[in-house]
Amino acid sequence: MKGKYFLLGLSLGIAGTYLLNNQVKPAKISSDKALEIVKKAFKEKGPIDGSWIYTVPETFANDYVSYEVYKAGVSRTVDEVLEQYEAFIDIHSGTIVHVEKLS
Repeated sequence: MKGKYFLLGLSLGIAGTYLLNNQVKPAKISSDKALEIVKKAFKEKGPIDGSWIYTVPETFANDYVSYEVYKAGVSRTVDEVLEQYEAFIDIHSGTIVHVEKLS
């Protein structure tokens, strides 16, 4: 009888650890969601002409901090001049961590 309870407790412990481990891992946003965040931020400053995103996360280092990011781009026309920007979005929080003007 004791062996039965031991196995029950062991299996509940393993199942609980597995479920808790999946809950503790930080959730990642999708690349589509990251692109929506960037487009929304740029649309606050005016209309955009086009956008793109790399769907494979990469590492971006800013000073002493590194982030796992999606790289996205936005283009827009301002005063008949094409402007292109590249943005890096943290895949865990959805925060835009860096923006660069390309042209």
